[in-house]
Amino acid sequence: MRPPPALALAGFCLLALPAAAASYFGLTGREVLTPFPGLGTVAAPAQDGAHLKQCDLLKLSRRQKQLCRREPGLAETLRDAAHLGLLECQFQFRDERWNCSLEGRMGLLKRGFKETAFLYAVSSAALTHALARACSAGRMERCTCDDSPGLESRQAWQWGVCGDNLKYSTKFLSNFLGSKKGSKDLRARADAHNTHVGIKAVKSGHKTTCKCHGVSGSCAVRTCWKQLSPFRETGQVLKLCYDSAIKVSSATNEALGRLELWAPARQGSPAQDLAPWSGDLVYMEDSPSFCRPSKFSPGTAGRVCSREASCSSLCCGRGYDTQSRLVAFSCRCQVQWCCYVECQECVEEELVFTCKH
Repeated sequence: MRPPPALALAGFCLLALPAAAASYFGLTGREVLTPFPGLGTVAAPAQDGAHLKQCDLLKLSRRQKQLCRREPGLAETLRDAAHLGLLECQFQFRDERWNCSLEGRMGLLKRGFKETAFLYAVSSAALTHALARACSAGRMERCTCDDSPGLESRQAWQWGVCGDNLKYSTKFLSNFLGSKKGSKDLRARADAHNTHVGIKAVKSGHKTTCKCHGVSGSCAVRTCWKQLSPFRETGQVLKLCYDSAIKVSSATNEALGRLELWAPARQGSPAQDLAPWSGDLVYMEDSPSFCRPSKFSPGTAGRVCSREASCSSLCCGRGYDTQSRLVAFSCRCQVQWCCYVECQECVEEELVFTCKH
């Protein structure tokens, strides 16, 4: 069943294509996807209405496109978020059979696999992170630095410190994605749940950072601001959520009169089904093996693996080929008077292991 567009992470889709600029919009699994050009560079905020054209290039719903056109800087931020989420997904799954690739195989987005759950979570996390950082960087016209209560904002401005505005980011994102709280569709509720797992992972890394100013390092003046953790840490959190994802089914909550997600009881809990926790990634059907080419993945043939760590799993029992290659690198470097470093070029043999077909 196709997920509702309103819950499709602003049409946010990550495709692991060979080009570093591969990022797409349209996470519904049905549309013809169009790449957004120039993703590999960070652009300055669009001027003189250019952002209107950039919004039109994105694969957004009609309502989302209207919001984009009213928010200068948002198109560039969406593009940066796509790049951020794509790279993190590829990094976290670099040694997995599915390595975040959807190229030519959009069938995965129509199914309720663990991998689809991760895509929703990492996409929403990247959007949340990028929006908050765009505010503090001055790239969004309608938001600025974090204004959390209790922070000495005057001193923060005086010392040039600008906190990441997670408050604005999450509020805007909630409006941008829309709400499907009353949905009677299991897939829609699972997608919404996984979306919020991604947002929660970013929130968990939103910490207060302080810097002392004073003579000889004393803390006569202290400046504090809110700062997001590096997105790599968020990706690690979401990968752990993926590894422990919960398979769910649906049931009608008679008291509330709506569909709810239910998961098998955890060890040590009462012997009855329970609602998944807010930090659990949820899925509805078991994933394929991803070993052979299918409508869900290109398979693992030809993938580079580590003989000690990943070849056994990645090659699915087919074995691996070993090749040697010569790698050149700088060596025996010395500082020469006055101002440069002189190195020799060394060559060493390197073994490369690739999964057999």
